[in-house]
Amino acid sequence: MNAVKPSTAVDMIATVLRAGLVPMIHGSPGTGKSDIVASVARDFNLALIDERLANCDPTDLKGFPQIVDDKATYIPFDTFPVEGDKLPEGKEGWLLFLDELPHAPESVQKAAYKLILDRAVGGRKLHPAVFIVAAGNLESDGAFTSRASTAMQSRLIHIELTVSTIDWIEYAQQQEFDPRIVSYIQYKPSCLQMFDPDHTDYTFACPRTWEFASKLLQQLDEVGPSALPLLAGTLGEGPAREFIAFNQVFDQLPKISAIQADPNGALMPGHNGGTLYALSGVLADNVTSTNATALLTYVNRMPREFQVITIRDMSRRFPRIAENQLFMDKALELSVLL
Repeated sequence: MNAVKPSTAVDMIATVLRAGLVPMIHGSPGTGKSDIVASVARDFNLALIDERLANCDPTDLKGFPQIVDDKATYIPFDTFPVEGDKLPEGKEGWLLFLDELPHAPESVQKAAYKLILDRAVGGRKLHPAVFIVAAGNLESDGAFTSRASTAMQSRLIHIELTVSTIDWIEYAQQQEFDPRIVSYIQYKPSCLQMFDPDHTDYTFACPRTWEFASKLLQQLDEVGPSALPLLAGTLGEGPAREFIAFNQVFDQLPKISAIQADPNGALMPGHNGGTLYALSGVLADNVTSTNATALLTYVNRMPREFQVITIRDMSRRFPRIAENQLFMDKALELSVLL
């Protein structure tokens, strides 16, 4: 398939939902499928219902049997909004996320036919304001998937997801991930997604585990050798060792206070890629309305490609920097490169 980056996938999913169809997101473990669906739910102002089909029984989708007037019938579980239900407070409807579809037993996949194509569950029609998105891992990933039947395949609009470093960095900065992690991925993009179905470590580096690592760094006093067991258990040993080694360059960077005091005279590290990526992250993470002019004056001394990175990162981390005239002048100067 023609794999697309997450930002493109969000737009494609929105198009499919507006057409009244069901998109199916295919992607490797940890690539952000759930985050994409949550983003779509926010954009459409929908309450998200996360249903893991791998954990379902066919009865969950067909409904629970009961006797009414001497006849057997089915009633839907309250997981699924049906006709007559009230809209969630403050929402326009629901987004029903059928995750782990390829992991589900064949009996559950067959029970999902009616839900996906006919929008019916337990003998009742889904509420008109219910939108459906399905997702699952790629068959090639060895993640206990089974090939969907042709009947299921033809009920879905298939979208394959690839990892985009640019998209992830923008997301990470918006979510205020630890700047050391963002700087490292900018320096070494290949480390963002290192999934190998034949890996022997307990885990692997991917967008999900880098997010975990960011949360762990908030609890650590330092990122040195003592952090290796914890980070190796989050990212895998190889990526953890490389990330810890990268963190040593932060000790070589000039202090923000020194840059603020003398932006034209403060130490500028040598033109080493890793060091300058780290410096860019530190400057972007520490910019404020008060020190913006001094930091931007210092940025002007950096190699041009790193000026672009730093200016872009500053605007993401601190949107109010747009009020600074020096920033606007620099952004205009670099606009062809931003």
